Amino acid sequence: MSDFSLSLNEDQTSIKKWVHDFAETVVRPVAHEYDEREETPWPVIEEAAKVGLYSFDFIANCYQDKTGLMLALVNEELSWGDAGIALSIFGSTLAVAGIVANGTPEQVAEWVPQCFGTVTKPKLAAFAVTEPDAGSDVSSLRTLATYDQATDTWTINGTKTWITNGGIADIHVVVATVDPSLGARGQASFVIPPNTPGLAMGQKFKKMGIRASHTAEVILNDVKISGNMLLGGKDRLDERLALAKEGKRASSQAAMATFEASRPTVAAQAVGIARAAYEYSLEYAKHRKQFGKAIIENQAISFKLADMAMRIDAARLLVHRAAWMAGNHVPFGAGEGSMSKAFAGETAVWVTDNAIQILGGYGYVRECPLERWHRDAKIYTIFEGTSEIQRLIIARAISGMRIN
Repeated sequence: MSDFSLSLNEDQTSIKKWVHDFAETVVRPVAHEYDEREETPWPVIEEAAKVGLYSFDFIANCYQDKTGLMLALVNEELSWGDAGIALSIFGSTLAVAGIVANGTPEQVAEWVPQCFGTVTKPKLAAFAVTEPDAGSDVSSLRTLATYDQATDTWTINGTKTWITNGGIADIHVVVATVDPSLGARGQASFVIPPNTPGLAMGQKFKKMGIRASHTAEVILNDVKISGNMLLGGKDRLDERLALAKEGKRASSQAAMATFEASRPTVAAQAVGIARAAYEYSLEYAKHRKQFGKAIIENQAISFKLADMAMRIDAARLLVHRAAWMAGNHVPFGAGEGSMSKAFAGETAVWVTDNAIQILGGYGYVRECPLERWHRDAKIYTIFEGTSEIQRLIIARAISGMRIN
């Protein structure tokens, strides 16, 4: 018998159902409320911590899944409930990915648990890369970290923008330039502990979608941190910078290492949104009657739904392949992580748009969840690397050439 299987194992099936039940009974009933209020849903986060969904132990178990699929399964189910609330619950995992991708084992053990807090007092974490003049072009970061060898202290100055949990997080992981002459190769990641002087929240953004997820600027004004807050340590940084100056390829760049690890997870969120919209419009089409029959009996409607089902399944398969590769340390040789992100994000936009078309006017009003899901879907073609950037990564990977 072949070892190949697309079936989920017992643990995955059980956790998938557990998270789905949480999304259905806890997340969905308040999704519209927090979208309207544009506030972090602390009661939901607290409930997630209480049941063990928002915790270091749960995320550690997800990362230990040998198939690599667990985190993708969890994120699809939570985003099926509501993407904004899902990001509020799991937005901290991007900072976790930054620590795991760039930190030493000792730093991982020290800081990752602090990204979640405790059952009785949950905390949030933030990963800060994007700047006002450096979005897709991470080589243009202006936030500068300077080192004082005499005191073993780093001083960080700059402004970050579009940061999930920015300013309200207890732990901030910040990517900063340490050698401007090297562009993206001269960057490093730092942990900013709670209550560090000089770190403040700037503007909070009022967004089109994912409104329950807090997004804001982070201002760093002479933020001073000890040398051990440099993820990976000074020796490894010096070695990497020396290789870069010699024109040799070093390990992954600080920001890119994190994004590569997170793309399948983000893509899974988009699949969850698409699935929610598909299921809602399918049920509507089966029960809505026009001209004496259910509208699904018209090919114009049924073919839309068939295309939705095909695209969602195709997106999920791309996500699961990329998640398996990431979990088993298989390099994305053909841009598989970017394939999953680009296709899933665009699928979510396409599916939610067509779902609204099926419902007509009913799908356009704010009382209908399709309107919210459509707004939420759009960000998945923008953040964590736009669809255009994903295609650039794929093109470079399959060609082996420097495509601009």
